[in-house]
Amino acid sequence: MTLPDWRDESSFGSMIRAGLWLETEVGEGNVFTKAQLREAFAGVAQIDRRLRDLRSHGWQIDTRREDPTLEQDEQRYVKRGAEVWIPGQAKAKAQSTLTAAQRTKTMQQDNYLCRSCGIGSGETYEDGSSTAQLDIARRKVRLPNGKTETQLVTECIKCRIGGRSREEDLAGMVEQVKALSAIERQVLAGWIKADRRDRGVLERLWGHYRALPGEARAVLAAAVNGETKQEG
Repeated sequence: MTLPDWRDESSFGSMIRAGLWLETEVGEGNVFTKAQLREAFAGVAQIDRRLRDLRSHGWQIDTRREDPTLEQDEQRYVKRGAEVWIPGQAKAKAQSTLTAAQRTKTMQQDNYLCRSCGIGSGETYEDGSSTAQLDIARRKVRLPNGKTETQLVTECIKCRIGGRSREEDLAGMVEQVKALSAIERQVLAGWIKADRRDRGVLERLWGHYRALPGEARAVLAAAVNGETKQEG
């Protein structure tokens, strides 16, 4: 289908024209700069804000905040949302914006940690590439009653980029918990209470065992079985 001309100021407002410009001039998956946007809409006040308004209609436009590979003045047009140039679409209910209270409550519940990788704000990633920045993401969760709802969760920018389509099966997890033994539930309850999981002695020994040469593994296996096995 041929799209309307994004230059048609007499028929469309700045937000709609910006959407048409993204579709016809930039294309999904491609990068554009603020300078290119302002040059295309020379004379249009607050065109940056009008472009951001598209996000309320399901459009995904990433900045460096969502995509660290971008430069400071770059944005990536990721995905089209509602076809706002079609009558009625531009008046669709906008996606709710998080309030400061919601952000604070979510981060407090999550102990100011990324719930995907566990890193805290300002901490350095293991590869030493950068420090973590935390943000609030929306995550789909399938509930035990069979319904799916979107809930808020704290994530670092890196995890948020890779987890946009992630969906958690809470119903399936509850069923797995029911199948645990009493001691397994006790261990899991301890991790949940502490909101952290440290590797125990058994896990550390297993990790060391796997790295041992064959003869050394046999000695350790014998010790586990209560046997005495001499080396050599």
